[in-house]
Amino acid sequence: MILKKHLLIFVASIAVSIFNIAAQASEIEIVNVVLTEQSGKWRADVTLNHADTGWDHYADGWRLVDEQGEVLGNRVLYHPHVNEQPFTRSLGGINIPEGINVVFVEAHDLNRGWSKKRIKIDMLNSSGKNYKINRR
Repeated sequence: MILKKHLLIFVASIAVSIFNIAAQASEIEIVNVVLTEQSGKWRADVTLNHADTGWDHYADGWRLVDEQGEVLGNRVLYHPHVNEQPFTRSLGGINIPEGINVVFVEAHDLNRGWSKKRIKIDMLNSSGKNYKINRR
């Protein structure tokens, strides 16, 4: 009886580990961000990588926020990109007010919500980890 109990605990722990690995694998990755200044506004080109499986599970958006969480721009993705990974989608006309030195790009998954991993962009540096800024 004790052996069966230990075997059951062992099998259950393996199942939980496999589930956790699968869950982590479906996390949205923000691969790259390019911000381009255009006539006083900004355009963001954001490249995402996600294990889209179809209409039930896909990356459905990204947004640009300031340090206080104020949304500066929001890009909705209306369909899955199962056979197009990674993929880039853009949003123009973004207002980043003077004096804002740091912004973040966050990605959204239809099932999991907003990803904990986001890209921090230092507006005072023309490039950094996973981002580039083009000023005109």
